[in-house]
Amino acid sequence: MLVIFNPAAGARRRRRFERVAGALAEAGIRFTVADTTAPGHAEALAREAVAAGERVVVAAGGDGTIAEVVNGIAGSETRLGVIPIGTANVFAHELGLPFGAAAIATSLKRGAVRHVIPGTARLASGRTRLFVQMLGVGFDAAVVASLNGALKRRIGRSAYVVETLRQIAAWPFPHLTLTLDGAPREAAQVIATKGRFYGGRFVLAPDAAPDAAGISACVFDRGGWWPALRAGIALPLGLLPGLDGLTRRRVAALEVAAPAGLPVQADGDLIGATPVMVTDAAMPIAVVVP
Repeated sequence: MLVIFNPAAGARRRRRFERVAGALAEAGIRFTVADTTAPGHAEALAREAVAAGERVVVAAGGDGTIAEVVNGIAGSETRLGVIPIGTANVFAHELGLPFGAAAIATSLKRGAVRHVIPGTARLASGRTRLFVQMLGVGFDAAVVASLNGALKRRIGRSAYVVETLRQIAAWPFPHLTLTLDGAPREAAQVIATKGRFYGGRFVLAPDAAPDAAGISACVFDRGGWWPALRAGIALPLGLLPGLDGLTRRRVAALEVAAPAGLPVQADGDLIGATPVMVTDAAMPIAVVVP
């Protein structure tokens, strides 16, 4: 198997990765490590691995790294393995993947396969991007677009809190024009999710499942600093799914048509700008699970 690792993730994650690599070797797993050098490199490495006939490509990182690898192996029979050493590791929590070094090695050696259906974002630029967990347009995408990468590497998830407080004062909260399976509506923010969790193990869409067809469209009707702050407080308390002003709907297609030029984030990375169309991917991905 090929293990794709981002060496720019920081010394702490490098140590965690080295512990897992040691456990893989002790388990008798033959593997090669490929370090990434720039954004998008993980996808290119994954494509090369598919062409070389690798049976498993392992993403050692967070949700963004996993998404890059998924974009590289999509349409092939190559399986996805995960070593969760990212900031939030939402996808790993969603699938119940192990975090301990020995348990990861055991899972990758003897694990079963679960087929999940990624989402697809089609941007006005013509670019198509798969995502494994969620896509956002509105306030959360503004936070991702402005996030300080060095601060994120230094303090982890707390960097999102810092940037959220800054964006509450700065973001103009423009109204979005959405289309949900052909039905138009207005909103302040929308999150299209394939799973239950958001930002870690915090529940956003309790009825979602990564192996089920369709997108859970989580639509926030109200903009402004107070609704944004209230949602931020409700999330870690487990109260967000029932929050007044949030509606969820299972759809086959979601479009954000206007205003143009707003940031779009997917799996915690900025992927482009509106307009954007969101649907299921054409084919599922086989993920190695315990």
